[in-house]
Amino acid sequence: MKYLSEFRDPEIADKIVKNIHSDLIQIRNSKKKKIRLMEVCGGHTHTIFKYGLEQLLPKEIELIHGPGCPVCVLPMNKVDECVYLAEEKNVTLTTFGDAIRVPGSKKSLMQAKAEGADIRIVYSPIDALEIAANNPDTEVVFFALGFETTMPSTALTIQEAEKENINNFSILCNHITIPQTLKALLETENLNLDAFIGPGHVNMIIGTEVYEFIVNKYKKPIVVSGFEPIDILQSISMIIKQIKENRCKIENQYKRVVSTKGNTIAQKAIDKVYRVKDYSEWRGLGMIPESGVMLRDEYSFYDAEKKYNLRSISTPDPEKCQCGEVLQGLIKPFECMLFGKECNPQNPIGALMVSSEGSCAAYYTYKFSDKNSVINDK
Repeated sequence: MKYLSEFRDPEIADKIVKNIHSDLIQIRNSKKKKIRLMEVCGGHTHTIFKYGLEQLLPKEIELIHGPGCPVCVLPMNKVDECVYLAEEKNVTLTTFGDAIRVPGSKKSLMQAKAEGADIRIVYSPIDALEIAANNPDTEVVFFALGFETTMPSTALTIQEAEKENINNFSILCNHITIPQTLKALLETENLNLDAFIGPGHVNMIIGTEVYEFIVNKYKKPIVVSGFEPIDILQSISMIIKQIKENRCKIENQYKRVVSTKGNTIAQKAIDKVYRVKDYSEWRGLGMIPESGVMLRDEYSFYDAEKKYNLRSISTPDPEKCQCGEVLQGLIKPFECMLFGKECNPQNPIGALMVSSEGSCAAYYTYKFSDKNSVINDK
């Protein structure tokens, strides 16, 4: 497949879905009533809802929307720290656009900006460093968030700041990792999953071998997937075939981007600049061991937590907010007591309603639109 249209071709989608139905015949005979698959990445969730892929699948297949959206698992206290830096320390706070609407315990960054704080949206950490270089008398903090996908760019920016001797720049680090989070989910008592659809962009950096513990210890298949409708349908088909044949393997559907070893240059940048934290907080999931990173001691000058003596205090989600239960697949977005009422994309209370990749926002936007189907997408 060389062209984008082929990844959205209704005829190809129809063939894949027929193959899924065919493979399910044998599984049905084994009396397995439900097959629960978790798509880890929020980008997959967005595609699934936008193109109505759930509507194409057999009723036996249930898709669970996982924690792979960094904005959706951003804890309130980190938003509070950003607001504090911008309002009380008078720094220029820079971050990605999808973080600016995430609610803190008192306000979001967007609200703080509207009240006069110097908060700016940037497209990359190097843009934030450029702001610092052009304004040497102003302290600039970059709110660094994201999974392994965005870690290398922050790491390289830190190295560039050191090289150029830019001393009015620092980062508030909230980079988090996928593998340990999946391990924590697999050890959750009530979690009932049969397989994972792996996050393609994360695995572009870290490769596929990192999931050996999933297939070896927990006996769950995982297929790393691309983000187009055909990618996801094909990945589901590969999983169903594994289940039918009683196999449990790491498979790579996204071979045009992802390799077994990943991007070793990016990995070296990550290893040089960061070290693993003992614990990191995930909104809705709590504290997860070794699921995040912080700057190594040799780069601590650029650590905003140390520079401004920040002391994180865990802040619980608002009462009735059920983001954690949605992230674990225990309930669907519409089953949350706040969904579509107090909590909606214009007034998000839970972080899952903020980003377009959040399952609640995607569900709210696309679920009830009969136009959004890959079969009808010409």
